Amino acid sequence: MLTTVYALLFYVAAVVLVGGVAYRVWQYAKTPVPLKIPTTPAPLTRGGVVMRLVREVVLFESLFKANKWTWLFGWVFHAALLLVLIRHLRYFTEPVWGWVAAMQPFGFYAGFAMVAGLLGLWARRIFVPRVRYISAPSDHLMLALLVGIGVSGLAMSYVARTDIVAVKAFCLGLIYFDWQPMPADPVLLVHLGLVALLMIIFPVSKLLHAPGLFFAPSRNQADDPRERRYAPPLRTPARSAR
Repeated sequence: MLTTVYALLFYVAAVVLVGGVAYRVWQYAKTPVPLKIPTTPAPLTRGGVVMRLVREVVLFESLFKANKWTWLFGWVFHAALLLVLIRHLRYFTEPVWGWVAAMQPFGFYAGFAMVAGLLGLWARRIFVPRVRYISAPSDHLMLALLVGIGVSGLAMSYVARTDIVAVKAFCLGLIYFDWQPMPADPVLLVHLGLVALLMIIFPVSKLLHAPGLFFAPSRNQADDPRERRYAPPLRTPARSAR
């Protein structure tokens, strides 16, 4: 029963995640951009725009210029999260890819950096007055969810170890629709339950800034209004109500 419940939960979560993100990206792509509003100083060419987006994704350039502490905690969290996700690929591949195996030691300790970065971002929302004023309950709940995922993951490595061979068999069974028994360790159940919850709420949360960055007019436009006429996408006028 436990295996069935969690297997169905992850299938539903995967459909919601993929479908929800795809729908939101489609909405972003269809939204008209009537103004030329790149944040200056902005690049003058499309190649410069691409490099600007690369710096935003990899280095968080604008955040670094705005606030060094927020940049530090945010960059540490995202970099550590990437390493943790790479480490978790071992549960979905057989045999394990060589580069994934090589990243295992880094991903093992990245969990601590991930939680530390999250706690720093959470402390900012609590102790910085201007940030606390604009923080909604959903902001705190999202940070609590991410911290819970990180802490429960670390607990399985240092406090209540679980059978990772059985966990891998369960994960591979989900991919190949050949369900395998799932360990009933409480910490594992909490960890996977929180991960599934994150997958479900991701498309309707502020975490959607990940794909949204690429559709931000202030970032994806070149500063060339003097060299080239900007023609905004046409928008069909709404029908008048009778």
